[in-house]
Amino acid sequence: MKNLMKHEKNINSLLARYGVKFGIYKNNVFYEQLFPYDAIPRIISKDEFTYLEKGLIQRVNALNAFLKDIYGPKGIIKDGVIPEEFVFASSGYLVECDGIVPPQGIYSHISGIDLVQAKDGTWYVLEDNLRIPSGASYPMIARELCRKSSPQTFIDNHIEDNRDYASLLKKTMDYVNTGGINVIFTPGRYNAAYFEHSYLAEKTDAILVGPNDLTVKEDDLYFKNYDGTLEKVGSIYRRVSDEYLDPMTFYEDSLIGIPHLMEVYKKGNVAIINAPGNGVGDDKGIYYFVPKMIEYYLKEKPILNNAPTYLPFYQEDMDYVLKNFDQLVLKDVAEAGGYGVVFGSKMTKHEKEDFIQLLKKEPRRFIAQEVIDFKDIEIHDNGQIVERKADLRAFVLTGEKTVVWKSGLTRFSRNPDSFIVNSSQGGGFKDTWVLSR
Repeated sequence: MKNLMKHEKNINSLLARYGVKFGIYKNNVFYEQLFPYDAIPRIISKDEFTYLEKGLIQRVNALNAFLKDIYGPKGIIKDGVIPEEFVFASSGYLVECDGIVPPQGIYSHISGIDLVQAKDGTWYVLEDNLRIPSGASYPMIARELCRKSSPQTFIDNHIEDNRDYASLLKKTMDYVNTGGINVIFTPGRYNAAYFEHSYLAEKTDAILVGPNDLTVKEDDLYFKNYDGTLEKVGSIYRRVSDEYLDPMTFYEDSLIGIPHLMEVYKKGNVAIINAPGNGVGDDKGIYYFVPKMIEYYLKEKPILNNAPTYLPFYQEDMDYVLKNFDQLVLKDVAEAGGYGVVFGSKMTKHEKEDFIQLLKKEPRRFIAQEVIDFKDIEIHDNGQIVERKADLRAFVLTGEKTVVWKSGLTRFSRNPDSFIVNSSQGGGFKDTWVLSR
């Protein structure tokens, strides 16, 4: 580890040179910033990861079953496990996807599950990301540069090799491929995660494509070669949000969508990774019901815990939230990236009054959670070793079977007083070492 710390500045310089940046839009202006890398790895023991692995596979299998059900027979609603109005009020539920069964029946091919570890060692799931979760490329390239900078570190320590993410992703794409090439569909370099799009295309031997590179002809999707020939696409790993994916089905003014893509998809002639409509599965309100999904679909007890969560939608939970407001964190279910998160204890009296009025008016819009005191982990900051809050994004891939990548993205806050670790909020990242023995 000391060897890696000596190379930290050089590694960050190389990351900047390779364009490992994170872009965000704020006030209609695009900002591109470095995603700072910290050389001290997060270390997870073999036994601890085995426990996480079992819980993550269980959770993602249940979420895939939920998506298949909710766009199909809707048994979980009919059986009263989840209220009907709660599902259909979700902004992530797309009626246009009702009745569509994707190739191989898989909806969430790549799931990014965000976890935190409390100081007592208990792991909690904070969020399920089932739409277009990003971040795998950052620990991939960081490990690649670290191996070059200090190969002895990886000889002396028993660490699972994380270079297999690309092969796991390719296997997933190949499994659902309907016959044709694999492409990664990017909206372009001004997307926040453009580096990842190009990096994963290179590593998986997929073709990186933009909106003008794809066309629908008859009942199939094609890649337009530079020589004018067409090549059939069998799977499209899209990095474009649902609403912009097809202007003929969703937002009609979209300039980055592929006209008639959804018609090809409905006919089963192309796999879309991840499936459109997955947003209903990672809605922060639906998150509350995931433990019940596991019991309903898998007939198992949940292995991993949700953070203690309350739905103001229910009067009993609303009463609890109002009584314990100062001890809770409130989250807007439609927001992401650390936005829409407020701590009751940090609000002024006037802010609390305004927020409570909004909460009573729109109870479906918010969830409330107990504040988990994350385990602090060490980071290297201006020559000093200090402790900061951190989470872990685990990547779970579902193809022929569901597997967990033996690595992950550890994000940390650089602010000693903040629990928010998102890159869009100024956080940094570090490698995650899963020990092999």
